Amino acid sequence: MKKLLLVISCCLFASGALAETKSFQASLTPDVALQSRNSFIRGFSLSVWGENPQAALALGFVNGSNGQSAGLSLGLLGNYAENFNGVQLAWLGNYASGKFSGLQWSAVNYAGTLNGVQLGLVNIAETTEQGVQLGLFNIIKSNTHWFNNFPDRVAPAMVLVNWRFR
Repeated sequence: MKKLLLVISCCLFASGALAETKSFQASLTPDVALQSRNSFIRGFSLSVWGENPQAALALGFVNGSNGQSAGLSLGLLGNYAENFNGVQLAWLGNYASGKFSGLQWSAVNYAGTLNGVQLGLVNIAETTEQGVQLGLFNIIKSNTHWFNNFPDRVAPAMVLVNWRFR
């Protein structure tokens, strides 16, 4: 019984450490940082290359967000995330492998599921809930036919503007 209680106590302590919330992060790389990459950052993150789950203002050369994150991510080179709500601004590229809600503004933007706006030279979305793309080349893969269900959907690929609303 004592061993069982000890194991349960250790598990609870360890899970609390993984879910730790911090208000500030500074990092050179995800593994060379003030806070571990598992710490949730609620506040401000300053990085050469950082990667944390966050609800924060992130400034850096490359900003990474894992899990469900939100905020304003300003990357000199780029931003990447799993699921992100907010604004990603970068020179080279923004990438959200899962659901992205908000504004992506960069040379190249990618979202698994877009719910918002992409502004860039090349914009790519696997699917959209409600999204608009403005750029030189715009792809929404779930728009399977050209001008099918217009004006709710435009096309799989378009120049200048493309959209899908459900």
